[in-house]
Amino acid sequence: MLSTAGEEQIVGSLHELSVGQAAVAIRSGALTSEAYAEALLDRCRQHEDLRAFITLSEADVLAEARKADKKRSSGVSLGPLHGVPIAIKDSINTRGTPTSLGTSILSKFTPDRDAGVVTALREAGAILFGKNNLVEMSYGLMGTNAHHGQPRNPYDKGRVTGGSSSGAGAAVAARLVPAAIGGDTVGSIRVPSSLCGVVGFRPSSGRWPSDGIAPIASTFDTAGPMARTVEDCALIDSVMTRDLFDASGSSNLKGVRLGYAPKQHLDLIDPDVERAFRAALQGLSEAGAEIVEVNFQDDFSSLVLRANWRVFRYETMPHITRHLEISNMPVTFREIYEQLGPDVKHLWDDAVMPGGPNVVSDLEYDEAIKVIRPELMRQYAELYSKNRIDALLLPSTPTVAPPISSVSEIEIAGQLVHYRAIGRNVIPSSCAGLPGINLPIGLSAGGLPIGLEIDGQQGRDTRLLEIAMSVSKILGQIPAPSLAE
Repeated sequence: MLSTAGEEQIVGSLHELSVGQAAVAIRSGALTSEAYAEALLDRCRQHEDLRAFITLSEADVLAEARKADKKRSSGVSLGPLHGVPIAIKDSINTRGTPTSLGTSILSKFTPDRDAGVVTALREAGAILFGKNNLVEMSYGLMGTNAHHGQPRNPYDKGRVTGGSSSGAGAAVAARLVPAAIGGDTVGSIRVPSSLCGVVGFRPSSGRWPSDGIAPIASTFDTAGPMARTVEDCALIDSVMTRDLFDASGSSNLKGVRLGYAPKQHLDLIDPDVERAFRAALQGLSEAGAEIVEVNFQDDFSSLVLRANWRVFRYETMPHITRHLEISNMPVTFREIYEQLGPDVKHLWDDAVMPGGPNVVSDLEYDEAIKVIRPELMRQYAELYSKNRIDALLLPSTPTVAPPISSVSEIEIAGQLVHYRAIGRNVIPSSCAGLPGINLPIGLSAGGLPIGLEIDGQQGRDTRLLEIAMSVSKILGQIPAPSLAE
């Protein structure tokens, strides 16, 4: 329930609260965690057709909310996320709540302990608000799932959400929950964030806890937050890392140098996306930022392709097998493979299972890990230092959300290309282990979100978040999807 002091400001718009706003309201007593949870659960019932969740127990959520309210009434010290519901990608272990990895074979599996990121959230007072739908085994960028249904984009239900953190993107965009924890190997946070119009932050590799999270390739894998403000992503990041962030900073970008690489990131792009991107560059320049054109070396794209996909494919089988053992999951890798949906099974047949035509050899993997990827990382470091840039700007995705009917091919700038091209701009930085964040910067002529990615230097996540907060204040927010009004 709402207190008299907070009722006038909050009632009627609970689903629009940010994580930070909800935390302050609950801590002050202007809002109870139970009332907030009830409002969000009601909204989830209204929009079940988005298929944002695989597991959502109303009874469990409300029970935890009542506990949070009781704890607040007792006067004990409260965590920074006290009483705030946060959703979790269903590839992340949650004690007492099923974790399916997006499969049917694990649909009833319940872990006996939390992943490290979930432990940190609980210690900060957050409430686990269900498990988000995802691409099966997190293996894809379009959002498809043969077992739990195709999540739908809140801006157009005939469009994909992107993946693999598909349900998280839909849930945050539709105001079903203020934030969700996703996972990103080669773009699985930033692609759905771009297509669904939310903020999505991929931390530097190794910054967040990784235990208890189903891997694809541990060299690249990381969990990260998806929310509607940079401040919320920074708040959640500080909970995970204890790296404090001042969200009260100004929007002053004077003296900040921001690079963009048109040869790499604007060579295949829809006109609407390019117009929004260039308008953002202009707006940031007018706000005082130094915008400089930069270029990677000629072999940059080749390095990305050879390093990324070799590591991605080679590490899948051994890393998932180890996770199944550590998490006491009652299945083998082979049993998961045998019950995969056709889309993911085709990919595993091609490049993961022994004997596949594109399986990576030990020699190829060693070269990727020891030679090619280090050279890619060196080129990134040189680009930043040589051009004296604080961050790199790029369109997160070269097109807006494709139709759900697009399975193997999508259209970009009038060309039919492989669906994997949706992640062509975000794959390189994750391969190099850099932090990156998607910001919504506009809508296409058809009313679909367009995203701007800001990539920072490896390990300088706090600086990236500071820049992103300033950029967000200057460029503003996009309208909510009509169903959220």
